[in-house]
Amino acid sequence: MGQGQRRAGQAGLEPVRVPSAADEVADRLLTAIALGEFSVGERLPPERELAEQLGVSRPTVRIAVGRLREIGCLEVVRGRSGGHYVRTGWRAESADAVRRTLMPKWERVHTLQDTRCLIESLIARTAAERCGADEAADIRAALAAYESASEPAEVRSTSAGLHEAIARAAHNEPLAVYSRQLLQEITAGFPIEPYSGNLTERSLAEHRALAEAVLAGEAERAARIAREHFTITGENLRAILERSTAEPDSAS
Repeated sequence: MGQGQRRAGQAGLEPVRVPSAADEVADRLLTAIALGEFSVGERLPPERELAEQLGVSRPTVRIAVGRLREIGCLEVVRGRSGGHYVRTGWRAESADAVRRTLMPKWERVHTLQDTRCLIESLIARTAAERCGADEAADIRAALAAYESASEPAEVRSTSAGLHEAIARAAHNEPLAVYSRQLLQEITAGFPIEPYSGNLTERSLAEHRALAEAVLAGEAERAARIAREHFTITGENLRAILERSTAEPDSAS
């Protein structure tokens, strides 16, 4: 092959782009927002907390957050309640980010989702068997807070509060820790339950039924409800991944 041919062939090659840690964090943040783990108008956790949750450095988080700010996904608010706030939900860049974040680990996500349903079923069953007066009061208060919540961020936090109260009633901290770890690995790397407004009514009914079964000491019923209830997470993930594959690459 002549020198001119080599140059011509080399000119047709494109450099291979290796994603950086900041690229991955930006994708995870966009995916978390698409999933409803962070809602429009909600402030992101502090830089230090994001770095700890994702296992990266603070400078990496700073770069990733800056990229989301540049595309208009986040805005900076100054003052006492300042920070980075979510400005938009799903956007043109979301489909690519969701595919890059979820597709490579989808088989594992499916397996872990099944594991999580089994663990949550065990937690509910054990809580129904061990729930005392103090734990029962906590569960009732947590359910009332959840029922009165209206904004997505409040719905998510009070839902988590109810499940934490039920987990405490099981009197087995390792089970609760494993539950949080599974959620973090299944989603975009944050221990936050994805929120989908179209499943609000189903979630409300199942939360009530689960709390009632635990409080009544109905272990089998509590286990069954929990096992079915936590399939919602998998349904949310599947729906958002299907949406991402239905949309064209934003670079095309």
